[in-house]
Amino acid sequence: MYTLLYARGKGLIMGLSLCFFSILVSLFPFSDVWASCGSGNCFLVTGGQGISSPGHMTLDISYRYIPMDDFQRGSSSTSEALTPKIDFENRRIENPHHREIRTINELVQVDIGYGVSERFTLQLTLPLMNDRAHEHYDGVTSAATPGTFTRQDGSSGMGDMRLTGKYAPIVLTRHLFVVGGGVKFPTGEYKLSNSEGSINEPTVQPGTGSYDFLFSLFYDYQVIPHKFDIFVSGSYQLNTENDLNYEFGDQTLLNFGINYRLESERKTTLSTQINYRHTDRDHFDTISGTQGVPATGGDWVNLTPGIRIQASDRLSLYSFLQFPIYQYVNEVNLVPRYGLVLGATYTF
Repeated sequence: MYTLLYARGKGLIMGLSLCFFSILVSLFPFSDVWASCGSGNCFLVTGGQGISSPGHMTLDISYRYIPMDDFQRGSSSTSEALTPKIDFENRRIENPHHREIRTINELVQVDIGYGVSERFTLQLTLPLMNDRAHEHYDGVTSAATPGTFTRQDGSSGMGDMRLTGKYAPIVLTRHLFVVGGGVKFPTGEYKLSNSEGSINEPTVQPGTGSYDFLFSLFYDYQVIPHKFDIFVSGSYQLNTENDLNYEFGDQTLLNFGINYRLESERKTTLSTQINYRHTDRDHFDTISGTQGVPATGGDWVNLTPGIRIQASDRLSLYSFLQFPIYQYVNEVNLVPRYGLVLGATYTF
């Protein structure tokens, strides 16, 4: 009964999501799921949350690097991380199965924004490279069994494309308010095989295999116009089940930040952010019914300083460095040591 009501409720929300899509936008196209096997990505605000001028286009290219090799149980460090395997062929969860060692996440992403009108912008997000180098001990049936070391179960490929739009009901000298939403399409590979020939872990795949829906709010206040501003933002990602009967947990993001343009060098802007992310537990429809997936979901808080340099009237360069200040995982898992983002934005 619970599973039936849950499925009907999700279906209703999906229908409402489609109705609102034409006027909403996701302000966080960079977010991904962090779950077993150490899948990860940064979830900060990198700029571009405003709207483009009518008829103008903005091209943003970014590179992200996230090393994950710290073991965590709940909110505390631990000596090892034993995580499950999703056996898609037999529709079961094997727990424990992996002894995690590390996952190195690298992403190259392109965001293309186009100003449709003075208040409405469309954006296309293309994760061109979603690379995860993964190491673990395979075949671990208990804490006492060592397993077999492998570094062959990572993956690489294009991720899931996002089409979003954003609308600004308030555009004033000191105030900017943007609402948004969009759809993530299952364009990335999600059935790649591991070294044993079976479907690899879902959190290591470049894509998720599901249509997902995104909603967001962004507000910026110019304390000193063109010199010092503060912003707050929030977004929600509603995930659906893919055709492998796997559903990633929904995700909530909250951010607070400040930007300050240096007086002596008007082309340089310094920023600091606090980024919070909550991810629900994943679910898998096993042969015995829908089950929550162990070692998935949790809460993360990052402190993120950054810098943006206006190299020319059209080109700006930016860099952000994320430092975890609080991390909580369900059961036990890998967590990141830091996250690095390098990018460039060009307007034409």
